[in-house]
Parts: sequence; C-alpha cells; structure tokens
Amino acid sequence: MRIGVLAASSVANPDVIAPVSAFAAVAYPEIDLIFHPQCYAQDGHFAGSDAVRAAAFLEYANDPAFDAIWFLRGGYGSNRLLATIMPQLGPAARSKAYLGYSDVGFLLGALYARRIGRVAHGPMASDIRRRGGDATVARALGWLARGDRAGLEPGLDGRPAAAFNLSILAALIGTPYLPDLADHVLIVEEVSEAMYAIDRMLFTLGNATQLRSVAGVRLGAVTAVKENEPDWGEPIEAMMVRWCRDLGVPYLGRAQIGHTQANHVVPFGVA
Repeated sequence: MRIGVLAASSVANPDVIAPVSAFAAVAYPEIDLIFHPQCYAQDGHFAGSDAVRAAAFLEYANDPAFDAIWFLRGGYGSNRLLATIMPQLGPAARSKAYLGYSDVGFLLGALYARRIGRVAHGPMASDIRRRGGDATVARALGWLARGDRAGLEPGLDGRPAAAFNLSILAALIGTPYLPDLADHVLIVEEVSEAMYAIDRMLFTLGNATQLRSVAGVRLGAVTAVKENEPDWGEPIEAMMVRWCRDLGVPYLGRAQIGHTQANHVVPFGVA
C-alpha cells in the first residue's frame, strides 16, 4: 500500500519523518510511506506557498499509484487551498482515503461534502512525537492499511458520524465546504483557546441552521485552554448542554478525539 504524506497547512515538522517511517517499516511492512518534498518547504507561516501546497495535494490526490493521503500536521492554511484544488480533483482522487485532523478539517469537510474518497478524522504523522505516540500513529496506519477497527473512536454506534476541531467547524459554517451532516453524530474538540473563545464558537454552532438536523453532538478533548481573567466559571460540559439546547439537538457526552495521545479515528459517514 502506498500512502502519500504531505503538509497542507503550517510549516511542517520534517524531524518526524525518520521516526514515523521507522515505526511504519516495522509495524506495517505492507505500507510504503512517500513523503512529498513539499514537506520540507517553508513560506513564512506555511509549508510552502498556497500554490506549492495545492500542487502537492493535487499531485498525490490525482495519482492512481497512491492509495491514501495522510497529513503530516495541522496548524493553519488548508482552507486557502480549497478554491484551487476542489475543481481539479480527478477520478483517482475519489478512490483514496484521506486522514488527518485539526486544520486539515477544512479539506476533510470539503471532500466529504462532494463525496470524494473515504474521509476520516484521526492521528497524523506528527503525532509520533507525543508520549505514547507509537500507539497513536498505529490507530491511523491500522485503519488506513488494514481497515483495523481497534483504532476507531469507541463511542461510534453505527450511525453516521463526522468530527471536527471546533474552530474549523465554526469557520466552515455558511460556506459551500460544509458537508450535509443531517442525521450524523457530530463530534467536536478544541485546543489552545480561552473558554470565552470556545463559547463564542459554540454560539456559532448553536445558531447554525445547517446543523439543526444533526443527530446529536459529542465532545472530545479540550486541551491547553488559555487562562481567563477573571476565571470563566462555567464547566465545558455545561456550555455544551446549553448550546446544544439552542441548536435543538441532544448533547451525547464525551468522545476520545482531540489533540492528545488518545486521539482515535472517526470515519466520516458510517464507520
């Protein structure tokens, strides 16, 4: 199996290429990880200019020799590629799996909206650097290479699902790149935001007419929360219940996704 790895957002972490390649060679010998040279590029904040990143994505997505695209890391910037890449995806792009999370949610959402490929929220190559990162990465490679269900988010219950970083989801609302999530269990997670900012994003979610037909909302990890002054004073789950009530859908509890070692795979649609 040939898996293309590229960086669609922030400047990449090329130091992870050696350890993740070594792990894959031992644990998943059937996988050939091919890292695009663009992984080493830098243009200010980004892993190469928008044009360079878009070209790398289209090269691998439209190449029938690749079975999947796995993203190296998130950050910010994949949304800047959508207008360029989406009209140029050919037949080979429809047969691939696409796996990542965080900022890559822009791409996952746009692909799923057009039913292109098999899309999943899950660990990326850079997660090899986390404590216990081998186990995190194994969930991704196991799903990609072997269809291994052991790495799936354990609360998936047979209903269609989709997972997003909350800030990415909020940015997608009102755009043509937000997929139809009717009857889906929507799972959200967040990192490096203050509680007031999370509440503001939940306001967007709670008032989004595009989301009123979801089956319910679950919450993944909310980590590296920035300090509020004064203290915020409202638990995150109380916020979720309140905004789900405004949206008119049930809050369905916690999920094992997020910017943590425990991040699991959530295929979009039915797992």
